[in-house]
Order: sequence, then structure tokens, then C-alpha cells
Amino acid sequence: SGSFSVGAMPDLGCNQPKGNILFPELVKAAFELERALKPDREPSSTIAINRNAQFRPHTDNGAGAGQSNSLIVGLGNYVGGELVVEGAKKDIRYNAVEFDGWKERHWTMPFQGERYSLVWFTPKGCEGMRGIDMEFGEATTTD
Repeated sequence: SGSFSVGAMPDLGCNQPKGNILFPELVKAAFELERALKPDREPSSTIAINRNAQFRPHTDNGAGAGQSNSLIVGLGNYVGGELVVEGAKKDIRYNAVEFDGWKERHWTMPFQGERYSLVWFTPKGCEGMRGIDMEFGEATTTD
């Protein structure tokens, strides 16, 4: 299991994290998926990508400054794994759900199988940064 974020991160001065460089096609496709799922939603700056992660009850804290509402979708061949928000189960498997992760306590129900989740949001400090408009690609390195 594991998690990483792509897009813009406030602790990097809203610059791009390493995942943008390593997986530019994935990042571009994930931001395009947000637009396809919720065309009327303000585009997010950041995506948390989770593989087989089962989160305990929490509220998001990130940089500690707040964030926009989150949009989450589950992908993969799994059973269970619902998102629970303030005690209400939400089936996210191939079903996008919006919630306020900063204020609403949420967690992952147990699951079996291969479960991925994508969580779109905009951290405080990255307002106006739209992941869909960012350029992703190879970093320039020197030998």
C-alpha cells in the first residue's frame, strides 16, 4: 500500500512534487478525469493517489491551513472499501463523491482486492492553481 500526491503542493511553494515528473501522463489523465466526473466543479490543484490504503478516522490536516472540498473516486477490483463520512457510508467504487475532508471526520471501511482512490482538492495557499492547466514532463538534470 502507499500514497503520494501530484499537482501543486503548498509546502513546495505550490510547485510540482516529484510525482508530476515521474508520472506526467498519469497526472494529466487524472486531472482530465476530474473534469469528466464533475465538469461544473472548480478544477483542483492537487490529487492524492492511494493504493490499497485503509485510513483510520481522521480529518485532513495537510499544511494545517485548510483546503477546498474533496472529490474522491475508487478504482480497481475490490469489495468493501466504502468511504465513511461522519458515520454515513459512501460507495466510491467508480462513483465520485464530494465531501469536506477538512471539517468532516472520514475513514475507509475494510476491503478485499486491489483498491485505488484518487482524491482531488486544493490546499490553502494553492487557490487559483488549476492542475488541468499545468504542464507536466521531464525534469532537466545535469550529470
